[in-house]
Amino acid sequence: MRRLLSVILLCVLCFTGAYAQEPYLTTQQLPDLIQCLPAPPAKGSAAFKYDVKRYKWGKQQRRNAARAEMARRDGVWSYEALLTELSVPFGLPISETLTPEIWKLMVRSLATTDQMRVAPKAFYHRTRPFVYFKEDAFLADDAQFSGEGSYPSGHTMRSWTAALLLAEVNPAAADALYKRAWQCGESRVISGAHWQSDVDVTRVAASIGFSSLHGSESFRAQMELAKSEFSRLSQAKNGRGGFVHITEVVPDVILEIRYFGTYNFVGTRIDGYLAPTALLTREAADSLRAVSDDVMAQGYRLKIYDAYRPQCAVDHFVRWAEDVADTTMRRYFYPEVDKSRLFELDYIYSKSGHTRGSTVDLTLFDMTTEKEEDMRGTFDWFGELSHPDYRGITPEQYANRMILREAMIRHGFKPLYSEWWHFTLKNEPYPDTYFEFPVL
Repeated sequence: MRRLLSVILLCVLCFTGAYAQEPYLTTQQLPDLIQCLPAPPAKGSAAFKYDVKRYKWGKQQRRNAARAEMARRDGVWSYEALLTELSVPFGLPISETLTPEIWKLMVRSLATTDQMRVAPKAFYHRTRPFVYFKEDAFLADDAQFSGEGSYPSGHTMRSWTAALLLAEVNPAAADALYKRAWQCGESRVISGAHWQSDVDVTRVAASIGFSSLHGSESFRAQMELAKSEFSRLSQAKNGRGGFVHITEVVPDVILEIRYFGTYNFVGTRIDGYLAPTALLTREAADSLRAVSDDVMAQGYRLKIYDAYRPQCAVDHFVRWAEDVADTTMRRYFYPEVDKSRLFELDYIYSKSGHTRGSTVDLTLFDMTTEKEEDMRGTFDWFGELSHPDYRGITPEQYANRMILREAMIRHGFKPLYSEWWHFTLKNEPYPDTYFEFPVL
């Protein structure tokens, strides 16, 4: 029997794909759920009748389009899909790139507790509801598991364990995390893939697994790394002595965050831009407020293209530049430059001042004409035309550039020689720190 379970477990870990990690604990070190938990309800019992009632309830819930869509999302069997859903109540997006320590904690922990459901599924081999009632699976992904036991629920095991883990990392989000994880369990009843009793017992099973994880020294060490990462990122995000949303300090600005959309030199949304907003250090935002007041008196507003830029976005630029065959946006941003020379000509760097949080890309918006002021040369144009003192433009265009430049300099910013739109706070608070948290 144990040999058979080992083979089944190997298949389960293979099915998780690239995200599978060496478990913190082996199957032998984890509690045996067959011994810990009761058997599923017998047919004809009051508990089974309740399961049938809840199955009918679940079918009714599918008529609600929003709830049905949530059930579809909750039915995707991947760590990435689950953590994307829980990122919202958690307060930060969870991914291998943006939150590597939290990601490691979650994936390895879930790979550990995933082992616990294998034995009882095989032992009880309980028929799934949609199979019992001879109905089609609501979700196509569930149809392939029609012959697999339903007791306990693997999706519920993952979602409830994940919520417990994330609540330990960020206790302030516990209520919202548990609510969303509860809905994940309900989704399995709504989809007809699990009986209500499957889901109920699995929440207990997940709590047993979560408790067991704390017996691993490696788990405890990774939990501390995850907490430290969350603290660092959330402090920067929330602006307590760190970063603020520009519009909270400078409400008069206009935002056109190019890297959140596709109109930029890459031609796709850039990694790390999860919302069309702009962040700056508090010090840079305060100085920008003075610039805004200055140009407002002259009949302009500031229009922001970019501000804080996470390191993963810079890495995205580097990957794009290395792919010399991708020239989708060449005609709009670099028609006169050979893409293979972008590094050589200093248009692309592996590090950016934006990532330190006190650099901003912007222009002037004329409140009379209700248009951007004519600066000649679009934001992110690769070429000498972008140099602030480029002389191949009209006197009016040059004067417009100088209005912006002089206002920025007056209030503590320094310009960049090669980009008329680019300015960095002279006394930036984090001159040697390159941040990784996303824009959201």
